[in-house]
Amino acid sequence: MKPLLLFFLLTTLPASAQKLTITHLTGDYYVYTGYKTYEGAPFPSNGLYLVTKAGVVLIDTPWDSSDFQPLLDSIQKRHNKKVVFCLATHFHDDRTAGLDYYRSKGIATWSSAQTKQWCKKEGQPQAAHTFQRDTTFTVGGRSFRVFYPGKGHAPDNVVVWFEDAQILYGGCFVKSTESDGLGNLSHADVKAWPASVRKTMKAFPNRRYVIPGHFGWEGDGLGYTLKLLVN
Repeated sequence: MKPLLLFFLLTTLPASAQKLTITHLTGDYYVYTGYKTYEGAPFPSNGLYLVTKAGVVLIDTPWDSSDFQPLLDSIQKRHNKKVVFCLATHFHDDRTAGLDYYRSKGIATWSSAQTKQWCKKEGQPQAAHTFQRDTTFTVGGRSFRVFYPGKGHAPDNVVVWFEDAQILYGGCFVKSTESDGLGNLSHADVKAWPASVRKTMKAFPNRRYVIPGHFGWEGDGLGYTLKLLVN
């Protein structure tokens, strides 16, 4: 969908009218999209989850608190599985807002130590568990790699690589090919960001899917982000 058309469709409805959606990506992978009012209009925010035999791995939390429990309920209904692991990819509230809520539900919440420091500094919910460096996690026999590319959208942004499906979850480090700009730059380092993108492209050259933090995921958002940065 074209950005202007999508923006028109979103701005004609209040955020409360936008519903949490779940889209099957491939195999056991799903993208969920919620909405929150941002600068006067409902704005979409993506997360991802993986269904494993031990439960569901959730990457990032919904932005709007009204979606915290409905996401868990939808996953339980669709897959008959509980969320057991939740990872936040940077400290902004479109990634971390639900950490306290999910922790209260017995879900193991994770972030980098750097993200936890920023959450504490900015008064955002904090994960219960942290890692210090690039880390490979295994849950229910399914492995995924958390990779710190360097500063970009935020000083602490990480990406997540799912080798078996060649999915790169970029979060807000990656811009959708539907975006016409770099978005929120309140904590961005636009000078360092291009090198961080190139490092990520080199680390994960066989990308089949690239999932951005906002809007659609058609095409290679990583390469598109680099174009936005250097043009």
